[in-house]
Amino acid sequence: MLRRSTIAGVIAVSSLAGCAVGPNFHAPAPPATSNYTRGQQPAGTADVPVAGGAAQTFVSDRDIPADWYGLFQSEQLDDLVRRALHDSPTVEAAKAALRSAENTYIAERGALFLPQADGQLGVTRESVPGASFGDPKAPSSLFTLYNASVNVSYRLDIFGASRRQLEQLRAQTDFQRWELEAANLTLTGNVVTTAFDVASLTDQLAAVKDVVAAETEQYKVVQRQFEVGAASKADVLSQLAQLAQARAVVPGLEKALAQAQHRLAVLAGRTPDDASIPDFVLDRFTLPTELPVTVPAKLVRQRPDVQAAEAQLHQATAAVGIATANLYPQLNLTGSIGTESVTSGGLFGAGTGTWSVGAALLQPLFHGGELRYKRRAAVADLEQADANYRQTVLAAMEEVADTLRALETDARALEAQVEAEKAASDAFEISKKQFRVGGVSYVTVLNTQRLFLEARQSRVQAQAARYSDSAALFQALGGGWWNRKDQEVASK
Repeated sequence: MLRRSTIAGVIAVSSLAGCAVGPNFHAPAPPATSNYTRGQQPAGTADVPVAGGAAQTFVSDRDIPADWYGLFQSEQLDDLVRRALHDSPTVEAAKAALRSAENTYIAERGALFLPQADGQLGVTRESVPGASFGDPKAPSSLFTLYNASVNVSYRLDIFGASRRQLEQLRAQTDFQRWELEAANLTLTGNVVTTAFDVASLTDQLAAVKDVVAAETEQYKVVQRQFEVGAASKADVLSQLAQLAQARAVVPGLEKALAQAQHRLAVLAGRTPDDASIPDFVLDRFTLPTELPVTVPAKLVRQRPDVQAAEAQLHQATAAVGIATANLYPQLNLTGSIGTESVTSGGLFGAGTGTWSVGAALLQPLFHGGELRYKRRAAVADLEQADANYRQTVLAAMEEVADTLRALETDARALEAQVEAEKAASDAFEISKKQFRVGGVSYVTVLNTQRLFLEARQSRVQAQAARYSDSAALFQALGGGWWNRKDQEVASK
């Protein structure tokens, strides 16, 4: 499904490209397929007659807005996402890592391609024996030597080692830029889906508490029947067990809701006790009716994690070039100009000037196999980076495929839960009418009420899944960072 990048070829033939040895980097070919799922790819979802049950259509040519979370039409959610992107320590750390990589690149660019010049001012106390002048019997000369000089050095980049190092640093900067985009996307997705979790758990908790209230009322009825001899002790204990089971669900939901609220606060860069974090309910969200589906060839250019993996592949390619260049000669040019005197006042006087110009050619001869095996290690690292890149692409496509199928099945699951809730609601209404004319006992009414409330809880879960999976699709497709206007967009 994916065409393997041409590593074997570029490694086997380390061609000169502008006198830079080693393989040249080429972006890997995109996936050849145009589909994500087995069989026919879903074109949309079913229409369910309930809030959050609108039919959704998958549109192949629809672009993704940078603020895709706004499609759920919740001002509270929009504000929370913006606050999170501004205040999150995770995003701030990613920004700092990018600034570090950019400054390192600029620093090394100057160090690698411009001559290095240093000023030096020194003083030395020396003793020179007479033998140095051909007369061993002569006394030693003791003097102080003052010197001031400017030293210049420059390494000629004959085989491209410096260019490959700079290329590697540029790729590292690209990697950190895509890591920042990934941090933004992950944070946005986590805030949105956690908000949906809070809304779902809030509605579920309300439904379960209604179940507990119904079970409590039913227990009271059975207890009164037992007292007048119309019910057995076993009936009382059975109803008490049902009530206890219903009550046992409440603490778990309360715990999950509290944890989701705490997580939402931390994602927004706040402490867990922050009271400004809104409480969400499902009825205040709108389900997007048109969802974009990017073809795989575009997906690999839009996903920040895939782009980050490509940047690492670029780094590994440049590292092979560096290791290859280290096998060849290196030519260093040096020069200095200055003045020397035995008195500090004589510096810069007539006859004190000194200068030197030199060149040094270094050819590695024997390093115990170090350079050769370092190159082999770099080649292995390149193969690893290539495999990691291909795995990242496959994982990205899998995520999109899973989400498309989930959206399709979510709609059908919600449709079934709505039918179950309606049937339970109808049964509850019928039992109430029958009870008024003496057709059934009050226990039967309470039983049908409990079943209706349980069906309502299941419907809430199915409804929330559609919101969460809709958000997951936007996240899986890259989140629309390329349409962002108000801040810097990562670019190749």
